Amino acid sequence: MSTTGIELKTRRRGLAETVELVSSMRFAISLLVIIAIAAIIGTVMKQNEPMPNYINQFGPFWYEIFGRLGLYALYSAWWFLAIMAVLIVSTGLCVLRNTPKMLRDMRSWRDNVREQSLRNFHHKVEWNAGQAPAELASQAAARLQHAGYGVKVVEKDNGLLVAAKKGAGNKFGYIFAHTAIIVILLGGMLDSELPIRFQQWFFGKTPFNGSGVLISDVPAKHRLGLSNPTFRGNTLIAEGQSSQTAIIPQASGVLLQDLPFTIQLNKFIIDFYSTGMPKLFASEVVIRDNETGKTFPGTIKVNQPLIYKGVAIYQSSFEDGGSKLKLTGYPMAGPDARPFQLNGEVGSSTDLKRGDVSYAVEWSGFRPFNVENMGSNDARAVAKGKSLEEQLAASLDKHSGSAGKNANNKDLKNVGPSVQYKLRDATGQAREFMNYMQPVTLDGAEVFLSGVRANPDDNFSFLRIPADDQHTVHEWMLLRAALADPALRAEAARRYAARAMSGATPAGLAAQLQESAQRSLGIFAGDGRQGGFVAVSRFLEKIPPAEQEKAATIFMKMLNGTMWELWQVAHEHNGLAPVEASEPHGRFLQLATNALSDSFFYGAPVYLQLDDFVEVKASVLQVTRSPGKKVVYLGCLLLVAGVFAMFYIRERRLWIWIRGETGGSTALMAMSTQRKTLDFEREFDDLKTKLPQSA
Repeated sequence: MSTTGIELKTRRRGLAETVELVSSMRFAISLLVIIAIAAIIGTVMKQNEPMPNYINQFGPFWYEIFGRLGLYALYSAWWFLAIMAVLIVSTGLCVLRNTPKMLRDMRSWRDNVREQSLRNFHHKVEWNAGQAPAELASQAAARLQHAGYGVKVVEKDNGLLVAAKKGAGNKFGYIFAHTAIIVILLGGMLDSELPIRFQQWFFGKTPFNGSGVLISDVPAKHRLGLSNPTFRGNTLIAEGQSSQTAIIPQASGVLLQDLPFTIQLNKFIIDFYSTGMPKLFASEVVIRDNETGKTFPGTIKVNQPLIYKGVAIYQSSFEDGGSKLKLTGYPMAGPDARPFQLNGEVGSSTDLKRGDVSYAVEWSGFRPFNVENMGSNDARAVAKGKSLEEQLAASLDKHSGSAGKNANNKDLKNVGPSVQYKLRDATGQAREFMNYMQPVTLDGAEVFLSGVRANPDDNFSFLRIPADDQHTVHEWMLLRAALADPALRAEAARRYAARAMSGATPAGLAAQLQESAQRSLGIFAGDGRQGGFVAVSRFLEKIPPAEQEKAATIFMKMLNGTMWELWQVAHEHNGLAPVEASEPHGRFLQLATNALSDSFFYGAPVYLQLDDFVEVKASVLQVTRSPGKKVVYLGCLLLVAGVFAMFYIRERRLWIWIRGETGGSTALMAMSTQRKTLDFEREFDDLKTKLPQSA
């Protein structure tokens, strides 16, 4: 079998060389390698993602290059479809060129062989027999037929030639395998976006990239009709709602695919393992035929699709269907500590105004429960005896962590509901937040977790707000507001100095201590700049290195004392009873100080605490029409048959040249095969014993 292509007899050398190249096996193999490499890229790189995701992942420069190469929708890129089409043509020409030769070879007995050629075979044997040539040929033919060979006896050169063959069907392996490649590629192109691209090129269909428009109001140029032969889209249906349209994502928007029926979701069922991983997705639906009005119920599960009118409906995933949320907002800037009420609905936006600045709260997600690994030995506290560098590292370490950091510990617990939202300012800049409804116990202390991130691809960094005696964030919010009030800081510094200098102390020394305490609180509060332990670290850097450790110890002692007094002042300012001095309250103050330091990284004017919710589930269904699926199945069947034939069917050819001599005959047997194996050696030895030998 030659690897060269079809050689045309023409004076046009360029045409002849092109046809030879395209129809050659080496060219087809090269195209297969290119498609395999492209498939690897398409598997590694997520396809049909929103444009901002690719920009965040690769940056503007590589985003532009990858976009021009069509890597974001690789399997529908023009060059990928072109390679598949050329490969179909190339493989088809290979099959057309070689199949007639193979069929002729399968039917051929190769009876034009010469005696001298048989003597040159490696597997040969010669013997004398007492039978006449005709009788010997007849007996040899009978025994070869008994061994499964096809036999033909030919008179040739004053002798008889017994030609036998077995396993000629091995050639079907090549035919089936190469035909399978063509069939699979055709099926793949039928199920590709080529029909949709065809409609875009010739019928004016364009992706829709608008927002805030009802599906029914989308113009017809963005919709694909019922006659569209193939598509793969998604539809999100909330409980009690229905849909008769699928969304097909495109690089520059979406296309809407009309369905021949309406899907109504009655109930979405989800069950979980103890680890929090989903165990069961199921959608109880009612299908209504848009043409006849016929309705029937059905249940769609993972790997158990519902098929109607050639359209398969698969259970893909689940989302929130617009849960109703009630929250309490707490200011995170300035001396204001008054909470306010806020309502939201997942999938919508709520206006929020703080002073003269307006924000939009975009509610993006809600989860009724979250299973987290809570086996973390991560106490976020400023402990006595630690250096400032250790304290600062402990504080900043949270900004790259998660709610439960120890991945090796399997202490999995449900930490309750969470809400996820984006806070967008008037310039369009946004930060994303994820707040847990209930306090979580970490290292023996109850804290409220509030995650924040600036980019969708980043992990959430969690602010840990300690819970007070009533399991709320109220006490921490009072302390935060007091820290932002210069008057309350001054009063706390005065009380700290008075308590520290009780007894006969010079007035000037007490005033100096009060001034130092007030300055310490001011540095920690930021005074309009970056505060927290970062500000403390920058302040200490100005001190000579030899005195920094001593200064840090004094500073932290003074800060802890004034923070206690500030807490008392905050209670008095709000008409509350004084805080009782106890170990739990001391622990709370340490965690609160850490959280206040981290709050300067929070980047939001408010903290939203989830109070109540009404959950609404939604099911994400994948709707597909795949006419090429059965074609691909046929191709796979042909491929299996071809591989089986090539690897498990061995072609063997055998010749016996018989000449008559005085008193009998002489026989020369030779045998050949494409692949010499141990089985072939055993078969050759076995045939030597079965064929007639001399008496």
